[in-house]
Amino acid sequence: QVQLVESGGGLVQAGGSLRLSCAASGFTFSSNAMSWYRQAPGKKRELVAIITSSGGTRNYADSVKGRFTISRDNAKNTVYLQMNSLKPEDTGVYYCKTQWALMVYWGQGTQVTVSS
Repeated sequence: QVQLVESGGGLVQAGGSLRLSCAASGFTFSSNAMSWYRQAPGKKRELVAIITSSGGTRNYADSVKGRFTISRDNAKNTVYLQMNSLKPEDTGVYYCKTQWALMVYWGQGTQVTVSS
């Protein structure tokens, strides 16, 4: 079955960096676009970044452009989110997401907390 397992979250001071990973299994990873979402307390889940199957196209939310970078390693079935210059408003649970066989799959999420 499809599994997405995020890791790499934690507590960091404002201005710091974190790299999130999402290990995927159960589907043909190299054929799928992958995305990162986040959900802050009391807010809706929002799209952070998306990358096409080959990695050739990447799009970002305006709030993270220039600070976050999404990438993927199709040999390792893993998608990454490099987060630099973190701000307190980046705090939230970060999820990776994919769609396979008309179903949407989410990971369990990893908590990112940015202190001021």
